[in-house]
Amino acid sequence: QVQLVESGGGLVQAGGSLRLSCAASGRAFSSYAMGWFRQAPGKEREFVAAISWSGRPYYADSVKGPFTISRDNAKNTVYLQMNSLKPEDTAVYYCAAYYCSSYGCYSRIMDEYTYWGQGTQVTVSS
Repeated sequence: QVQLVESGGGLVQAGGSLRLSCAASGRAFSSYAMGWFRQAPGKEREFVAAISWSGRPYYADSVKGPFTISRDNAKNTVYLQMNSLKPEDTAVYYCAAYYCSSYGCYSRIMDEYTYWGQGTQVTVSS
């Protein structure tokens, strides 16, 4: 069983930055692929970024460049650094995890993920 707790959301002006954190409890965090998804009001949840257990990152085209995903397996934590934020980045951001020990393993598909956090609100004002 893995529990995920996100933090770091908030209100920021356009062009600003935020760093989201996702702390995981449970064993074998280093064997889990981790992902960030977001859901804006009235829209479906969408993939933002993912990172394999080995640290290989993957991004949605819409965030490639300004966003950086990383992980610290010693701290059981995954991060999402968000720079150059835009109003359209406003959403609830969710951290997710699933067990995958294959090198470079990741997924853009929500159904692949077993565990989810409660989400953290990010609001970008214009």
